[in-house]
Amino acid sequence: MSDINLFAAPLQGYTDAVWRHCHASIYGGVDSYFIPFAQIEKGTIRPKDIKDIFSPLNANHKAIPQIIFRDVNEFTSLCDFLTGKGIDEIDLNMGCPFVPQLRKGRGAATLVNASLLETISDLISSRYASLRFSIKMRPGVTDIDDWKKVMPIISAISLSHLTVHPRSARDQYGGLPALGTFADIASQSRHNMVFNGDVTTPADIDRLLSRFHALSGIMVGRGLLARPSLFCEWRENSEWCEKRRIEALHELHARIFDHYHKTMCGEVQVLNKMRPFWDYLVPEIGHRAVKTIKKATTLKRYIEAVDSSFLNKSSSSSRLK
Repeated sequence: MSDINLFAAPLQGYTDAVWRHCHASIYGGVDSYFIPFAQIEKGTIRPKDIKDIFSPLNANHKAIPQIIFRDVNEFTSLCDFLTGKGIDEIDLNMGCPFVPQLRKGRGAATLVNASLLETISDLISSRYASLRFSIKMRPGVTDIDDWKKVMPIISAISLSHLTVHPRSARDQYGGLPALGTFADIASQSRHNMVFNGDVTTPADIDRLLSRFHALSGIMVGRGLLARPSLFCEWRENSEWCEKRRIEALHELHARIFDHYHKTMCGEVQVLNKMRPFWDYLVPEIGHRAVKTIKKATTLKRYIEAVDSSFLNKSSSSSRLK
């Protein structure tokens, strides 16, 4: 299984350069971290996207930028800017399910824009022939079979891999991933296939590899935020005990908090940056602890709540041994 790639998915507001750097330092096990999408805003690339893509914190891991676009002009503007800065690999976001992006024709909405995809395919084979591209997609917007109409176009594009999250954009993250749909797409794709969606334990990875023998990779987003040791555990072929997971999570939080505490001005800014860290950690830390931490209105109360939560979890883990 050593030839399976393990990818960290891009999640806006969560997997920024600070999180990626600290995760790579503590855990490792990730072949590539995909940077949350860059987009055009008011005619230019958002400054925060540029900062994330070219952050010096990316030095300890392979970070691949992702772009989201609604037309050819946005696509070429983003690609030209990135290639001009030395970027040689780009992931195309054709899966974002959020309504504000869909309304603008971006993300999963590109699946119902065959003419745009045909033009992009031509550009990739000509103007951007020296670049490596990959695609992260959903099967459809409201109809999970939207992909069938554009699969010949997607298959013709030169890609390093095709990542599929088998839910429609309408479903967002509700219900179960449509494994049958993923299998159908894989059967019609000539690309290396990567599965994304609802992977939360090392056993989930094993089950996917057993079902889809031709998989070249697994991409995880929410599952890695909830269990940052996930890929490391799978590579070690051994699930970590709760005590080890909590200790590593404590260190991850400490490093991220230290960075923001040193680089941001004001308690409110630091607290606003740290609150998303806890969004997916209820299964690991507990609902009450997470609620208390996120309700903290001062750094003093925040630190007290965090320290208390980790102390309680460590004590509980020790008693269970």
